[in-house]
Order: sequence, then C-alpha cells, then structure tokens
Amino acid sequence: MTRMRLNFATHVVCVSLSLSALWMGINTVQASVPAGAGTTSGLVDLTGAAESTVNSVVYIKVTMNSKAQSVEYFNPFEDFFGDIFGQGGRGGSQHRQQIQTPKQQAAGSGVIISQDGYIVTNNHVVGNADEIDVKLNDNREYKARIIGTDEMTDLALIKIEGSGFPAIPIGDSDKLKLGEWVLAVGNPFNLTSTVTAGIVSAKSRSLYANPIESFIQTDAAINAGNSGGALVNAKGELVGINAMLYSQTGSYSGYGFAIPTTIMNKVVADLKKYGTVQRAVLGIAGEDVSKYIDDQKDKGKDVDFGTTEGIYVDEVSADGSASDAGLQTGDVITGIDGKKIIKIGELQTIINGHRPGDKIEVTYLRDKKSYTKTVTLRNKQGTTDIVSDLDPNSLGVSLKPLTTEMKKELALDHGLYVAAVTNGKMKDAGISKGLIILQVNDKKMNTVDDFNEVVKDANMTTDRVLWIRAKTQSGINKSYTIELGDSKEGKPSKKK
Repeated sequence: MTRMRLNFATHVVCVSLSLSALWMGINTVQASVPAGAGTTSGLVDLTGAAESTVNSVVYIKVTMNSKAQSVEYFNPFEDFFGDIFGQGGRGGSQHRQQIQTPKQQAAGSGVIISQDGYIVTNNHVVGNADEIDVKLNDNREYKARIIGTDEMTDLALIKIEGSGFPAIPIGDSDKLKLGEWVLAVGNPFNLTSTVTAGIVSAKSRSLYANPIESFIQTDAAINAGNSGGALVNAKGELVGINAMLYSQTGSYSGYGFAIPTTIMNKVVADLKKYGTVQRAVLGIAGEDVSKYIDDQKDKGKDVDFGTTEGIYVDEVSADGSASDAGLQTGDVITGIDGKKIIKIGELQTIINGHRPGDKIEVTYLRDKKSYTKTVTLRNKQGTTDIVSDLDPNSLGVSLKPLTTEMKKELALDHGLYVAAVTNGKMKDAGISKGLIILQVNDKKMNTVDDFNEVVKDANMTTDRVLWIRAKTQSGINKSYTIELGDSKEGKPSKKK
C-alpha cells in the first residue's frame, strides 16, 4: 500500500467525452509543430510522427444501456405531512427508490498496439460500457470486446477482430527527457485524428487520482475526448496513454498527463495472459521525504534524515513483504535494485513492473545509515500465487433487490432477497432461498452491484472472507462466514 496526499485544489479531469449525437466522421489533422527542421536550429520535424500515428489511434464510442438503479432521497416534509401521505409521521428521513437510468453514450480514444486488433485505452472510457464501437482513421468500423480493465492504473485492453491493423511501435517512456518534443493524438470534442504538440514538462508526476500513477506531464493540449489516446515521441513511438488534464475549468489550460508505457506494458501483458493484473505490493504507506519534511516544518519540527530525496515510510503492514524484510516506520527508501528513488511515482512504477514472488533489493536509510535488504514481493492476498478475478455468480446464489412491498412487509429499508441457490459456497454455508441478506463485510446491501463489489474486493484481501448478516422472512437474525479461498465449503457461524 502507498499513501498519497493531494496538495492542490483544482480539477483533475478524466478526459473522455459524453455525447448526445454522435458518430462523427471528421478526419482533420491539426498539427501544432515547430516550423522548419534540422539539428543546427534545434527544431524537430514532427510531421512523420504525426502522419503515422493518426492511423494507429482510434475513435471509441461507448454505450451504457438503461438500468434499474436504487437511489437515496430525503423527504423533509414528513414531519408535517407524514400522516396525510400514509408515512406514519416518522419525520424527515432517508429513503431509497428504484429509478430507470437513461441510455447514455460517451466517447474517447484508443491506440492499436498489435496488428491482430488489441487496443489500449483508459478504464474510465470503457469500464462501464455495454457496447463498444471502434472507428479507425480510414473510417472502418468494428465492434470491440473488453479483454480486461485495471482501475488501479486507469488502463483497459479491448480487442477488435481482424488482422493487418496499423499498430503503433511502442517506445520506452523511461528514456524520455525533460523538454523533449511529444505529440498528443486523439479525438477531442469529436474532432477525430487531432494532433497537438508540446514538450515533456515533468516525469513521475503524482496527481493522487489513481491508486497507482506516475504520469508524464506535457503541455501538448489534451481535452475531453483525448482519454486513451497516444502520447508519442518524435520517432512516432508510443510513450504514454493520455489520461487526464489539469484544469480549473474542466478544459485544457496548460498541462495534460499520460500513463507511461513502462506501466502500460506490464498491465497489458497481465490482462492478456491472466485476465487481471498480477500486482505486487511492497506493504508500506509512504510519501516523498521532501513533502514529509515540509509538513513537519509547518508544525514547527525540524527533521534530518541525512537526505531530502526518497520515500518516507509512514506505515508498514504487519504481514507484508517490507515487514518481513525488517523495514520500519521512519525509514527512508532511497533505491530499488540499485536505481535511485526520489519520488513516490518512481517507486510505484518499479513495483508495478513486478509480479508477486519476484525478489527486489530495497535500499533504505535508518538513523542516517544505509541498509540493503532483499524483499520477496507478495500480492494483496499476502501470497505469491497467481490471482484470478472471482465471479460472484460462482458462489451459487441469485439475488434480487427487495421490492417496495417486501420492504414494507418486512419492516426493512435495505436488503437483497435470495431468489435461488445452486451448488456452491453459499449453499454449503447454509444460505437458502428466501433469506434476506442485509449486510456483507460492513456494507449494507441495496443492489446486486453492492454484493458483487464486496465479493471482488474481499477476494483481493489477505482474509478472503465474506461476513454476512441476514434475516429470515419470519424475522430471525442469522450470520454466516463464507471463505473465498481454496476451501470448498463456507463456514456457518453461530446463528443469532
């Protein structure tokens, strides 16, 4: 785990674009590049990179179908009119009701990374999509399917069927230099195949928008619709996936941010092979040493670690990899595998490139003395095993939200009704049809999505357990424990 803090008040905008009308076929190349070329003047010719890249960047339209959704509302008039409307005069209170959301459409960009149709984009572009349509620069259109998504880095991998697609060459983002010219290619405001130019303004930038991030900062214009598009160098190589802009207005006002290919490559490889990212964790919470020192100065305290660079360790997980290697709160991590670490983004990039079971050399300062320890990285479950996503349906239960009538009859304001039970962990634990599930792992159950989310989150923890509070329709309280690990049987706890 890695703690990060937000130090500014402004908009960090995920730059996908909501639409109402919308399959536009504009093919405008808008290149903002320096006039002239040649090494003597120091100017770079970006026309070749622009012309090749636009063919590898696609326009993505996503559709989210109409859905039934449970929402909360507050009725302040119940104090006065409760009895008139049959509310029993309970006083103003929170209620939930089912609404039907409208069909929605949005758009963004993507980058073809292989000739057989794999496309990288942002998770916030396609993560909630029911349908994905992809349009190439030559106006060919395809239906796409999701191979995998990763909320931690805001990346997603989708695929269109076919061959011979114009794949972009992938470059090494670690080799980018400050001041180097780059192009941002995407579909801002539905202006397809748009190219803007700028320089690399900063590297390993943290915006505290994603759990794992080490952004490339650029002054190439990035706007709504650029999400998932390409950041390329002067050779036309992909060095980042455009993801966010920094703005006080919601539109471009100076800086955009891209996810580097050093992070993208590992995520893509894992999504292809495993369907989910095999993420290693060091087992610490920390922040830049410079930030920690500044915070302490604001409190009137002087701190001297013998360095102003590195990662201050705020917290060490008791059962994590760092703890096993002997790291403690107050240590300062200064290097990984011999590479100097200055910012939290650099640490995240290196750890993200590893899988559970990998060994790394961690160099750190304690009382101004340097130490180096070998750390075996683990996953969030605390093991070195391959992690698979857990399909909640595999638990063998079909759930439905309580209807308004059922809530009234049972005197409940939330819950999920067990509509059917098949072979699986839920049945083994004693859960039967007709039971009302009220709470799972401290989260109240209002929708099936609530249950699915808790199951997936629990599967990624060390315990991998569901603690369920339930009630029979006759009013008897019950509780159950469901183990999501290798054990095939859940454990019914003592019934209350």
